[in-house]
Amino acid sequence: MALRNAVRFAVGMACIMTAAGCSPSAPTRPWSWPTDPAVFGDTFRGTEWMAFGGSNYAALSVDASVTHAGTASLKFTVTPALGYAGGVIVASTARDLSGYNALTFWVKASRAAVLDKAGFGNDNTGGSLYEAMRTAISIDTSWSQVIVPIPLPSRLAHERGLFTVAQGIQTGALVFWIDDIQFAVISDGSIADPRPTLANVTLTGLAGYPLNLAGTASTTYTIGGVNRTVSHSPGYFTFESSDLTILSATEGAVNVVGAGTTTVSARLGALTANGTLTVRAIAPPPAPAPSPTVAASRVASLYSDTYKSFPGVAHAVDSWQQFGTPGITVQDVDIKGNPTKLYEKLNTGFIGAEFRGANEVRDSTLTHFHMDAWVPGGETAPTLKVKLVDFGADGVFGGGNDSQHELTFDANSLPALTADAWVALDVPLANFTGLSSHGHLAQLILSGGPPVLFVDNTYFHK
Repeated sequence: MALRNAVRFAVGMACIMTAAGCSPSAPTRPWSWPTDPAVFGDTFRGTEWMAFGGSNYAALSVDASVTHAGTASLKFTVTPALGYAGGVIVASTARDLSGYNALTFWVKASRAAVLDKAGFGNDNTGGSLYEAMRTAISIDTSWSQVIVPIPLPSRLAHERGLFTVAQGIQTGALVFWIDDIQFAVISDGSIADPRPTLANVTLTGLAGYPLNLAGTASTTYTIGGVNRTVSHSPGYFTFESSDLTILSATEGAVNVVGAGTTTVSARLGALTANGTLTVRAIAPPPAPAPSPTVAASRVASLYSDTYKSFPGVAHAVDSWQQFGTPGITVQDVDIKGNPTKLYEKLNTGFIGAEFRGANEVRDSTLTHFHMDAWVPGGETAPTLKVKLVDFGADGVFGGGNDSQHELTFDANSLPALTADAWVALDVPLANFTGLSSHGHLAQLILSGGPPVLFVDNTYFHK
């Protein structure tokens, strides 16, 4: 039996209150969330496409000339000149998808290629808990069905992130079409033998904060006789800690409560996941970074409780996570009443903050860059790379007049980067020798750092 014929669809109906049916004690929201499985057939219905930042916003169109079924499909065009294609389809009202066990869709392409990733659970809010994704999906000039199993359907009782797709830049143009996207119940055994896995890695966590578990969870299935791995959020797992004085483990999360080293295991429903995490838990800085003393009139600030923003600009930084390596995160934490940036997994790649356009730092009389950094104990030879990028007079990245330079701070640099102390990285802009000018500074990129890094008082001054 073909997989498509083995799929059973069921559309639920939300209870809608009317004036005649309401009573003073009636709830103010639907009795239940809609269970509609349809994501895209011929039109967007109660859904919206949201392109990823940095992608080609014009990559997607609705095509009435190429369809798998019905009257239209989604057409994605990827060219080297226009950039990658990617985004999510989000429901205007959250849906109860707990009655389904898979997302299915059909795809074809202008030539044989590999679709980078497709899945569900990303609602484009930055707080998605239940993403699930298949990667490196083979596609060609014929329509083929893709099945993405739901790791634990009960987690999707209130979900807006219905479909995610992303395709990187190719050598030459690539066009691909996606049609008949819907959630389904596949009951003929075509999805079998789920094998959840927790990565055997060592993570560094911070006492008093949740542990960042991104990239550690996956489940492999046999789909149509072939092993397929679904990478998914740790939210699908229930975790268990071997030492509750160090870690408290709950459904979908692990919180660090004390310093020390311990292990974490996980279950997907009733299934025990293969692998265990080793967690090195550390204490946060005992005190915030020292308050800067440079006069505000001489400062162009990106982040500081002392200098709220550089002169005349309400929001100095567009985003502290504008681009970078997946899995690296930055968040604001409170160190005894002082807002501080906390970077995690910086040792795995790089992360970029951007302050372009009206937010560029355009004062060519500035002479120094300053950043306070704290590396937790246990990092005997910490290293941190700091890069500044100037977009040039046109204010556009890639406009032909960009310049940049990166400095490395470690035990032998000036100033030296040491552990268990706030270190003031205050260096002349002249040390960034690759900057042909610093009249249009627009990016700050951090890389090669320790697993955990605290940053405060980031500014330029003269």
